[in-house]
Amino acid sequence: MSIKTRIATVVLTALALTGSIVSTTSQAEARPLGWGWGVGAGIATAAVVGTAIAASSDPYYYGYHRCGWVAQYNAYGQYVGRVRTCY
Repeated sequence: MSIKTRIATVVLTALALTGSIVSTTSQAEARPLGWGWGVGAGIATAAVVGTAIAASSDPYYYGYHRCGWVAQYNAYGQYVGRVRTCY
């Protein structure tokens, strides 16, 4: 065996021995994270508020709006249907 192989063997043995000693002397403690409920409540609130904003038919600018139905045509100029637009 070369000197590098012997040094690597000694280092790995020491590391394994140290790891086994540390793992047997400490106790395992399982605790829940304290901020889990807060994150869940934040996501739920964001979903409710986002849904309410998306469901509103009012535009987001100055309260002035005019809505109506506008004809929609395809690339060939043929009538396809109507679309509701607010401006």
